[in-house]
Amino acid sequence: MTHDERVLAVIIGRAGSKGLPGKNALPLCGKPMICHSIGTALGSSTVDRTIVSTDGSEIAAAARAMNIEVIARPASLADDRATVDSAVRHAVCEAEFAATIIVILYANVPVRPADLIDRAVRMLVESGADSVQSYCDVGKYHPHWMVRLEEGGRVVAHHANGSYRRQDLPPLRIPDGGVIAVRRESLFVPASGDPHAFLGADRRGIETRPGEVVDVDDAQDFLFAESILSRRTPMPAPVPAPSPAPSPELEQPAS
Repeated sequence: MTHDERVLAVIIGRAGSKGLPGKNALPLCGKPMICHSIGTALGSSTVDRTIVSTDGSEIAAAARAMNIEVIARPASLADDRATVDSAVRHAVCEAEFAATIIVILYANVPVRPADLIDRAVRMLVESGADSVQSYCDVGKYHPHWMVRLEEGGRVVAHHANGSYRRQDLPPLRIPDGGVIAVRRESLFVPASGDPHAFLGADRRGIETRPGEVVDVDDAQDFLFAESILSRRTPMPAPVPAPSPAPSPELEQPAS
């Protein structure tokens, strides 16, 4: 990165998953899902070192096949109650790498722009912020149109909304899971009742377009990611058809 900044990418992926069992090691376009995140990290110009934190043997084997160091995650940090920041802090401590910036990547996000990591890291450095996270538009599921269905099917608005058209709704973004870049000192700030305290006080965001990031939670997400990645995979060059043999020239009579 620079003489003053060192960047460590931590890819986190548990073996367990309720929505799509074993998803982080499922074959996706010819390789385990986690390998797509590893490939993005290795292709980054700002990342100095990449590690994987996991409790899964298949995930670990896929990472090692790409010559990536694996940090064995303890059982206490591998159930569905473990927090992202606690797993990342454990991996950072185990790696013993003097990084000033930590890039957090989810193993179950196989689709993200190739330059997303570099954009986040550069904004973090240039802005002096504590963290940078990627966000996408909430789309048609805008919170102003959300309701609660109470007893008897009674509809209760979740938010006051005077908009008739989607275009009139205030623009809102939601974290898409593509990347989190955070200062090391922010990551290790003691929790203060805020589950996102590790992101620091000055939190910035970069935007992605619809479909640029795919967070795989279920079989439908998996098929969507597969469709996108299959279109990105270069097709083999077509073999040119052999040219037809030239017809023998008829001998012309001398004039």
